[in-house]
Amino acid sequence: MKKQKSDIFNIILFFLLFLIPSCASSVANSKITTLRQHQKDQNLADIVAITVLTNIKPRNKFMHKHIRGIHLSAWASGSKKQRKIIMNLFNNTELNTAVIDIKEYEGEVYINNIKIVNENNAYVPAIQDIEQYISLLKENGIYIIARIAVFKDNMISRKKNDLAIKNPDGSIWTDKKNIAWLDPYNKDAWDYNLQIAEKAVDIGFDEIQFDYTRFPSDGNTSNCRYSKAHSKIEASNTLVNFLKEANRRLKPKGAKISIDVFGLTTTAADDMGIGQKIIEMAEWVDYVSPMIYPSHYEKWNYGIAEPNKEPYKVVYYAIEGALKRISSKKLRPWLQDFSLGYKYSKNEVRAQIQACYDNKVDNWLLWNPRCVYTKEALKGLNKKT
Repeated sequence: MKKQKSDIFNIILFFLLFLIPSCASSVANSKITTLRQHQKDQNLADIVAITVLTNIKPRNKFMHKHIRGIHLSAWASGSKKQRKIIMNLFNNTELNTAVIDIKEYEGEVYINNIKIVNENNAYVPAIQDIEQYISLLKENGIYIIARIAVFKDNMISRKKNDLAIKNPDGSIWTDKKNIAWLDPYNKDAWDYNLQIAEKAVDIGFDEIQFDYTRFPSDGNTSNCRYSKAHSKIEASNTLVNFLKEANRRLKPKGAKISIDVFGLTTTAADDMGIGQKIIEMAEWVDYVSPMIYPSHYEKWNYGIAEPNKEPYKVVYYAIEGALKRISSKKLRPWLQDFSLGYKYSKNEVRAQIQACYDNKVDNWLLWNPRCVYTKEALKGLNKKT
C-alpha cells in the first residue's frame, strides 16, 4: 500500500515538473503579465511571473546594424504633410533614424510639461502630439534622437540674465547675429538643459544629441565675461564636466548621448577657441558628430582649392583625421544635403556617404535646414542595414 502511494506521488511530481515550465512558457509567449492566483497556488504564480518578466522584450527595438539618419525640425515633425513625406523616405530607403529638434538656439522648447520651461514661456507647441509621433516612428522601427541646442539660447539667456554671458559693463553679451548665450560655466544653465533632456528620454527618445556644446565663436568674444575665470584649459574641462553630469543623469534612464562638434575639430591642433576637444569629449558620449559640410570649409583647407566642389575629398580627409583620435564606432558625421554656393544633388550627397564607407565608418546623418532630402542619393530599403 505504501509503495502504491509512493508510485502515485512520483507520478504527480513527474507531471508537475513538466506542467509548470509548460504553463510558464505558454504565458510568456502570449505576453500575459497579470496573473491572478489563489493563495494555495502562490508558488506556481511566482515561478510563472519570473518566467514572464525574463522573456518580455522591449517593444519596437531598433533592429538595424547601422545608423543612417536625417535632421527634422520641430515644425517639420509637427506637420502632417511633412510627416507623410518623411515616412515615405523611412519606408522606402536606407534611412532609419530621425534627429528631431526639441530645443533650438532661439530658445524655443518643443516639449511640454517642464516646470522651468513653462515658467519662462519657452514652450512652443510645434509638435502637439509628440508622444504619439514618437510611438508611430518606433512602430516603424525608427531610432529617435532628440537634438538640444545647449549654450546658444537667445530666450532663457535674456529672461534669466544671471545665466547669460555678460559684457564688461554687466549687460548681456550677444554674437554678431545678436543672439545671447548661456554661460557654460554656470551649472544652473547645465541644469536647465538637462531637465529638458531628461523629459525627452521620459517621453520616449532613444538618444540625446547636444549641439552648441561650446563657447561662442562669432562676434567680439574678447568682451565675453563669465561666472569664473576663463581660459582654454578651463573651457575644455567645463564642457567635459557638463557631459559627465549628463551621463550621471541620463544613463540611468537608458539613454544614449551624442554631441555635435565643428568639422575642423577632427584635425585641429587646439580647441579652436570654443573649448571643443573631441578626444576628451568623446570619452563621455556614445557618438561624436562632426559637422563635415564642404560648404563650410575655407579655400585650401586640406589643400583643396574649392572644398565645396570636392565633397568626397573633404569628408574623406576630415574622417581620416578623426579616426586618428576616436574610434570608428563612435564617429557618426553630419553630411551636407543642401546647396550653399554650389548645387548639391544626388552625386554630391552620395560621394560624402561613400567617403565615410571608404574610411570604414558606417554611421552617418544628413542635414538639410528645410528638411528636404535627396531621395535619389539614398539606397533602397535594406532591413539588414
